[in-house]
Amino acid sequence: MNENDITFLIRGAIFKVYNTLGPGLLESSYEAALGYELTKSGLNVEHQVGLPLIYEELQLNVGYRIDLLVENKVIVEIKSVESLAEVHFKQLVTYLRLSGLTVGLLVNFNTEDIAKSIHRRVNDFKD
Repeated sequence: MNENDITFLIRGAIFKVYNTLGPGLLESSYEAALGYELTKSGLNVEHQVGLPLIYEELQLNVGYRIDLLVENKVIVEIKSVESLAEVHFKQLVTYLRLSGLTVGLLVNFNTEDIAKSIHRRVNDFKD
């Protein structure tokens, strides 16, 4: 399954979770429900995956966590905030770069229109 297929399934699960729970809950609630939906659909999902920072030759375990890692290919960063800030998008792109992955989704569940609150980012870094 490629990243496009995976993100398609993730989007569907996001809509289901949003339509069931609505806006205004904690991020952890959406993470648990979304992880459950994705697992139910047969996808491999890891929660709160540690992401070390490599500085020169030193590995720094400074507490960065990927909310959901799906099929070891797609990062899902979950927010429940009044509005997304530029730093949220930068965080996702940085997580992609640090992990070596290419595709991530940023979703804000605290919204009136979930369709406008799912953002896909692609890291086209070159090693």
